[in-house]
Amino acid sequence: MAHDLCDDLELVAADGEYYYFDDDFGDGFPTASGGESGLQQHEQMDDTSASDYKEGKDIQGIPWERLNYSRDQYREMRLKEYKNYQNLTRSRSGLEQECKQVERKDTFYDFHSSTRSVKSTIVHFQLRNLLWAASKHDVYLVQNYSVMHWSPLFQRGREVLNVAGQLTPTEDVKGARPLSRVQISTMALKDNLMVAGGFQGELICKYVDKPGVAFCTNLTGNNYSITNAVDIFESPDGATRVMAANNDCVVRTFDTARYSLLTQFTFPWSVNNTSVSPNGKLMAVLGDSPDCLLADSQSGREIATLRGHLDYSFASAWHPDGRVLATGNQDATCRLWDVRNLSEPLAVLGGRIGAVRGLRFSPDGRFLAAAEAADFVHVYDAAAGYAGAEQEVDLFGEVAGAAFSPDGEALFVSVADRTYGGVLEFRRRRSYDYLDSFFF
Repeated sequence: MAHDLCDDLELVAADGEYYYFDDDFGDGFPTASGGESGLQQHEQMDDTSASDYKEGKDIQGIPWERLNYSRDQYREMRLKEYKNYQNLTRSRSGLEQECKQVERKDTFYDFHSSTRSVKSTIVHFQLRNLLWAASKHDVYLVQNYSVMHWSPLFQRGREVLNVAGQLTPTEDVKGARPLSRVQISTMALKDNLMVAGGFQGELICKYVDKPGVAFCTNLTGNNYSITNAVDIFESPDGATRVMAANNDCVVRTFDTARYSLLTQFTFPWSVNNTSVSPNGKLMAVLGDSPDCLLADSQSGREIATLRGHLDYSFASAWHPDGRVLATGNQDATCRLWDVRNLSEPLAVLGGRIGAVRGLRFSPDGRFLAAAEAADFVHVYDAAAGYAGAEQEVDLFGEVAGAAFSPDGEALFVSVADRTYGGVLEFRRRRSYDYLDSFFF
């Protein structure tokens, strides 16, 4: 088990160590009667509210006044000593000049609260889509052998899926098979459908408002073919589909009526991430290559190759209008591509400490959240062409995921750290100057 930030701060500064999946955790998350987390049985002394923050408390509850370093000193140390993981040792010269110069001064989302009552865990250090929001009151995250639901409104956590024991699908369909002791490597959620991928090639589909697991199977039969990414999308005819990308170089698509395997496309390298355009026609395919592909989601035919990244890619997201694709890479950049002109990127956005491992557009398309492997989540103003000021969410620990609520009013960030990990909530800043006339 790696040291956590508490060890780093009190002893020595470690590089990129985070809350790994704990295989000694037993049979899932410990719960009390009624299904609530045992951590809710006492007062939440470590949680931080907006008022606490305004009075000087750290957003993660880190007691800097009692530690060996000030916050600024530890930030400087992390920036110098954190080692970004790279698969390819290509020269990065000129990359900084290619990146847009963006001022880190704006605030689009204000800090609202943080909790340590639920904490994400990471199975594979390169895979981080482990947090989703069904609403601003319903957040889902992976914690060891559990998927947890966190309610910011009621400040309660409960387990909605336990994968430590036997999983038996409730749907009697072709290809379904029981699973046990699954280590969840990735997940996705849309409406009430939650899809999870496993470290040994598993796929699990569950409706969060229904008991049991609707469908589960092993996609490859190969224990080394990790399910790297899952996506839930609508096909051009409006049907809901599930897409899974695996280390065996294959991308598979299933329907959600009978969980039939509809298509499977093979690519030249392990596929680390896929995302389907809002109209269901195009899919982005990223993997163990510096190049990213655009392909027809129905036939798998390659349409274009996106060149410019210097390492492997693990994140992508489509703007809601379907015209812009964002890709995140271990070269510590996010590239924006206009699908109407793919000859060069629309913009290149640089990170601060490491790989860009998570990308999400807000539902209205106004903002893009880019999560680095650790310490930073950047919020860019997409409406301003990504060239104006950005908001930089500055924290400590490996980032397990970042997600907007469906109404865009909340941004959630999950930090994987044994001591200072948890879920942070930010609320969209609104200007209500017109109300001043009622009070002044």
